[in-house]
Amino acid sequence: MKAEGVSLVLTTAPSITVARRIVRAVLAKRLAACIHLSACGESHYWWNGRIEKAEEIAMTFKTSRPRVEALFTAIRAAHPYKIPELLELRADGGSAAYLRWIGRETRLRR
Repeated sequence: MKAEGVSLVLTTAPSITVARRIVRAVLAKRLAACIHLSACGESHYWWNGRIEKAEEIAMTFKTSRPRVEALFTAIRAAHPYKIPELLELRADGGSAAYLRWIGRETRLRR
């Protein structure tokens, strides 16, 4: 089934404590229907002209496209990194029921 308006947003966090704080802030505002935290892994990257490494928790947010910018804002507000990873991957297919659930759970409530 074609995914109308569903995105995955990727970021990382320096610890499970920080990741869970971001999760609570995002879910409280219904900016994502689900957030998957992956086991701690190691990231290698360029920073200030040097190669660095850090242990990080990978985070995948399932959201509707209209909520992506607000989700980015909420992640930035709760994140300790100066420049957190914020990547949007647009879904172009998936289970119709799952896609409807994402849309339903991220709909603005009045």
